[in-house]
Amino acid sequence: MPKTWIQNRKRDYYYKKAKEEKYRSRAAFKLFQAVEKYHFMERGHIVIDLGAAPGGWAQAARKIVGSKGFVLGVDLRPVEPFPQSNVRTIIADITEQETPEKILEMLPRKASVVISDASPNISGIWEVDHARQIDLAQESLRIALKTLVLSGSFFVKVFQGDMLDDYIKKVERHFEVVRVIKPKASRAKSSEIFILGMRFKGTSD
Repeated sequence: MPKTWIQNRKRDYYYKKAKEEKYRSRAAFKLFQAVEKYHFMERGHIVIDLGAAPGGWAQAARKIVGSKGFVLGVDLRPVEPFPQSNVRTIIADITEQETPEKILEMLPRKASVVISDASPNISGIWEVDHARQIDLAQESLRIALKTLVLSGSFFVKVFQGDMLDDYIKKVERHFEVVRVIKPKASRAKSSEIFILGMRFKGTSD
């Protein structure tokens, strides 16, 4: 890795904060900031975390939902186990058709919130990376539609680009309230933004 990248990372406020507070990634603070502003996750909620490795969002979600909630992390890679009994992880591919059923088998009941920080392998070719990220966001939405309770929430990472508007319209078909969010912890130079859908309407339409 380039020395400048490593040095910038070490100087990064949220990177340092994650180290100090023992979070597995700085991304935990993106979730905290979004929840603090929009209140879409609370104590006792059931949360599905898609693209969970290395586990920063799952840690943050567990802190929010408390001991009465439940967090299930899903990733292609194994995630280091958590000490809390109400945080579980499974190895699964979110693009496979049977994954929603695998997820539902692991939950005490349907999810209150589905969050997705899934990312593609970055090629450096902008159009390719944007399209791959939208594909993952589409798969995350597919899982959310099958696993959320009515009035549940969906929070997903996307990259800015020409396919984004169509994706937002698709989310709007299923959620009463949709917001585009750039948490403070998201690097200013990064093209990532997050789409939040609240008050899930179901899939009858």
